Amino acid sequence: MSIEKVRDYFRPLGREQDILEFPVSSATVELAAQAAGVIPARIAKTLSFLVEEGCVLIAAAGDAKIDNSKYKAMFHTKAKMLTPEQVSAFTGHAVGGVCPFANPEGVRTYLDVSLRRFDTVFPAAGSSNSAIRLTCDELAEIFCLHMSKANERAGGQLFSIPEGRGQSIPEYEKAARGFLREITAYAREVRQYLLYTGANVINLITLA
Repeated sequence: MSIEKVRDYFRPLGREQDILEFPVSSATVELAAQAAGVIPARIAKTLSFLVEEGCVLIAAAGDAKIDNSKYKAMFHTKAKMLTPEQVSAFTGHAVGGVCPFANPEGVRTYLDVSLRRFDTVFPAAGSSNSAIRLTCDELAEIFCLHMSKANERAGGQLFSIPEGRGQSIPEYEKAARGFLREITAYAREVRQYLLYTGANVINLITLA
């Protein structure tokens, strides 16, 4: 089950027990908000798009929508959502449970700045009746931890930082490796870097 993959993803962080399983569906933003008892905007929906090399995932606030011109400028193609079959094939998650966690290597995931408005948000956890409550800082830290490990396994080829935005690629990769050794110390740098300077965070979203 996809939710078990997400549990395994969070187990090294000691957070697997924080995954919420609801007795009702949380497959849409509205249903997830009702199940979690929060406003829809605090649901961190994960949007999946087809690009030439596969797919990209964008985690954004529940009340946000894609700005097509910004999307095209970033990915050099029109925004095209994955079909349900493609979602399952590319991410291993079914529609309603797609999340920024436990995705196959090569699936690029971005955190949108629309999430910054909230102290905590609720992304899905791999099934259509689950979620996990995370602060934006935690979401960024967990995201960067995964990217750091994946980057090392790929020989340092996954990070792509636009010129002139934040640290250089070698400096950032060095910091990422340091994060694996000293999570707490590096977490402060990560949340500032990811959420406030724009690296791996794309402002493609306009509020509805």
